[in-house]
Amino acid sequence: QVQLVESGGGLVQAGGSLRLSCAASGTVFSFNPMGWYRQVPGKQRELVAVITSGRANYGDSVKCRFTISRDNAKNTVSLQMNSLRAEDTAVYYCNGGLGSITYWGQGTQVTVSS
Repeated sequence: QVQLVESGGGLVQAGGSLRLSCAASGTVFSFNPMGWYRQVPGKQRELVAVITSGRANYGDSVKCRFTISRDNAKNTVSLQMNSLRAEDTAVYYCNGGLGSITYWGQGTQVTVSS
């Protein structure tokens, strides 16, 4: 069974940093794309950052603050989040594609206190 498991969420003060990690299991194939989305109650899930065929794309609100990276050999993806703001508070979900199937992690809460 293919699974994506996130780790690294938590509570941080505004201006601080957090690093999220996502590990894939249950497959020997590499996800493409692979990345991160986030969601707050009452709003749609939005793109944070994604790597597609080695190219990174970021949501407008996180450009220059967040950095996505991946380890293809380990089938993991990470998100370094700097200069965090209260509006970055959300549940962050790992996302990965295998062919036509999209997989989601269970989500990890990130709370930024102002």
